Amino acid sequence: MASIFTKIINGEIPCYKVAETDGFLAFLDVNPNAKGHTLCIPKQEVDKIFDLDEATYNGLMSFSRTVAIALEKAVPCKRIGVSVIGLEVPHTHVHLIPLQSMEDARFIQKQKLSTEEFQALAEAIKAQL
Repeated sequence: MASIFTKIINGEIPCYKVAETDGFLAFLDVNPNAKGHTLCIPKQEVDKIFDLDEATYNGLMSFSRTVAIALEKAVPCKRIGVSVIGLEVPHTHVHLIPLQSMEDARFIQKQKLSTEEFQALAEAIKAQL
């Protein structure tokens, strides 16, 4: 059965898309730790990051770096945190989280944003790519 991320890739579920290439997709996390929390995923559905073939792994890291640089320009923060922990979706994903403090990286405090805020944020990040 396809993961929720594969359904997003296939257009079956909408997302706030930030960036896309032939092999990767970046979109805003709809349950963000901080404003701008972005997920970068390979389009190939692989559960664990270290099960990716080397080229896909390196491509994901390079894609994530590009998105993180744009994210930091669009969302004022002290730095962009990077995390690969996702147990909730069996599809490799890199969390890019604008950090003001370490609390933003703890996955316990979530931000609430309106549809309009998500859309404007996605556009602001895209504009920095």
